[in-house]
Amino acid sequence: MIGLDALKGRWRLSRVITDYRADMTGRFEGEAMWRPFDDGLEQVEEGTLRYGAAAPMQATRRYLWRSEGADLAVFFDDGRPFHTVPKAAEEALHDCPPDTYRVRYTFADKDQFSTLWRVTGPRKDMLLDTTFTRI
Repeated sequence: MIGLDALKGRWRLSRVITDYRADMTGRFEGEAMWRPFDDGLEQVEEGTLRYGAAAPMQATRRYLWRSEGADLAVFFDDGRPFHTVPKAAEEALHDCPPDTYRVRYTFADKDQFSTLWRVTGPRKDMLLDTTFTRI
């Protein structure tokens, strides 16, 4: 498990998106920045999304991270709960009816980690595999 202090700073990110329902793949390449915000950290991802045959587009997403006891909790940018970072080899769940989001984190070392999201439901069937490497 990683702590908030270990996340601070700039990270290169590479995300491979496999959309089974649409039979398409995509890729997001960019940077993520974790910086102090209120009582935790703000995560901002910025980069270029290439998805299927569509023209590349700039994309941004933002999350808030806080320590809650021994856990790390992740929130949407409006403060709604998203998920708690699971322990090694475990999975976190975010239920967003009618779809379900499940994530596993793998912390390789202090300078690299990955997330593997599996999204299923009547509208989605996707795998999002992201690697973060400290810059």
